[in-house]
Amino acid sequence: MDGSFKTAFNPITLDLDPAVQRILDIQRPDGAIAWFENGAWDPWNHTESAMALCAMGEHAASARAYDYLLEHQRPDGAWMGEYGNALPMVDRIYISREPAPAVLDSNFCAYPAVGVAHYLLSTEDEARVRSWWPMVKRALSFVLTLQRPDGSICWAAEAMQTDEEDALLAGNASILKSLQCGLYLAERMADPQPDWQTGYDALREVLRKRPRAFDRRGQGARFAMDWYYPVLADALQPDEARARILERWRTFVSDTRGCRCVQDEPWVTTAETAELVLALLCVEERDLAADLFESLLDLRDETGAFWMGWQAKEQIFWPRERPSWTQAAVILAADALNEDSVASQLLVTSLL
Repeated sequence: MDGSFKTAFNPITLDLDPAVQRILDIQRPDGAIAWFENGAWDPWNHTESAMALCAMGEHAASARAYDYLLEHQRPDGAWMGEYGNALPMVDRIYISREPAPAVLDSNFCAYPAVGVAHYLLSTEDEARVRSWWPMVKRALSFVLTLQRPDGSICWAAEAMQTDEEDALLAGNASILKSLQCGLYLAERMADPQPDWQTGYDALREVLRKRPRAFDRRGQGARFAMDWYYPVLADALQPDEARARILERWRTFVSDTRGCRCVQDEPWVTTAETAELVLALLCVEERDLAADLFESLLDLRDETGAFWMGWQAKEQIFWPRERPSWTQAAVILAADALNEDSVASQLLVTSLL
């Protein structure tokens, strides 16, 4: 595979410079990219932001982000990831900047493999990627220690063999994509990882055929990510993927603003809408994806950066935050729609 996905069609025009600048403004000198200034940090959203920077040609800033991951990886291959979504609100408008709960989240720890594969496709800088390859190997090997006999993967190391043990559908689908990218990197690095292939095959099988292995508390069906992530992560056959998207489209998609985060809340979120655009591209629904992307244009501030979401009942942007990963999701969706960068189709096309 040569890493080139480009084809030709009419592009969507959008000035993404304000979104890029927002990520750069948040990135610290040491390379870390938190949710926002003085906010929570986790390796998943950090990596998503690094990918967006790379897609927009900010290769040096992106590389600093991966260097940060390398320098701060634990000996066991994991990173402590802070749960920013567990923080309380301040005055119902802003998210608190107090310390967030942190755990060894399996999905968080797997995702840097996607970012490093994206960087390699974007830059073909094999020397730089080789310096990160041991980090990717340690991280994915750690994640697979949390794989259960049925093929599913526990959401966090701390939850294994406790009452909190569970496998989350969206998280496991995202891990599937991470393993896919890890296997691609293993091929490029001429360093085969047969255990990853075994883990990948078992995880894809359980995602496709045994949905009861996930979400034992029965809460996941409320969340849009549990709906579209198996499609986005290439867990399903094409006919299964398209049927899944169509089945719950009216449940989650607002006629005017985009995708709801939770089915029973009047809250459209920018990142989920952008990710749903990517999922639509996975099932070759490009016109529908382009129409949905247009709804994001109403979710920008006066500079052109993107708000976290829109509260339809109160008719306000809420929370009044512009997270790094929100900008990143829009950038990556736009890149995939326009096929602008060499790596633009990484999130919508299988590498295997």
